[in-house]
Amino acid sequence: MSRNFELLAEAGRLQEILQSQAETIPTVAEAQPVEDTFPSAPPLEANTAVRDEVGKLAQKLFAVSEGPRRVVFAGSESDSGCSWMCARVAESLASQGRGRVCVVDCNLRSPGLHRQFGTENHHGLSEALLGNGPIREYLHRWSQNMWLLSCGASPEAGVAMLGSDRLRSRLSELRSIFDYVLIDAAPMNSCHDALVLGGLSDGVVLVLKANSSRREAARKALHDLQSANVRVLGAVLNQRTFPIPEKLYKRL
Repeated sequence: MSRNFELLAEAGRLQEILQSQAETIPTVAEAQPVEDTFPSAPPLEANTAVRDEVGKLAQKLFAVSEGPRRVVFAGSESDSGCSWMCARVAESLASQGRGRVCVVDCNLRSPGLHRQFGTENHHGLSEALLGNGPIREYLHRWSQNMWLLSCGASPEAGVAMLGSDRLRSRLSELRSIFDYVLIDAAPMNSCHDALVLGGLSDGVVLVLKANSSRREAARKALHDLQSANVRVLGAVLNQRTFPIPEKLYKRL
């Protein structure tokens, strides 16, 4: 029996994991109108168990009406599955019909969110940061309730503007249009982008890969977020598996 990921809902639980002696994380697991034409959206994850877990994760993160609305997803290291997680949570949240969702690729150093939707990476965030048109001109509607703002074709130019008032203004535009804004950030061991973006959002979800993410890297990521006074909404332990049957595991 396996479960792909688990939301560690409080930073304290993550701290407990990081204090273990293992070298890796253990496997214990009235809005402005926008363009109304959109391509056929790809189906949610075909694996029913995975889809259900994504739904549970989205519900935990956004369960409270006064809860977070602008959320950053950041991996402690590369290859943590952060872009996949951000995309799937956005899809699930949109499918629940709880409001309009926008997913944003703010990983200007190594963009990959567009590949999660099988689309091209052009005319997106980097162009929005450099251009003067309203933000809706750079959005791609992907389903009835979800829009994508890809990284864009000029990521190098956009990197220098990550901490600028221009970015703050663009994110405010998105918040005025959408009920939820989910942001995919660069890995925390490569740069400080997630700290900057976290300060402009309601908090950060740290994405860890079970049996791969190094304890020290995860500990440093958490420390950096807390030192920057960025709210840690929790951590997602990705690709978690149970070493024993789940029914027995729950009785321990």
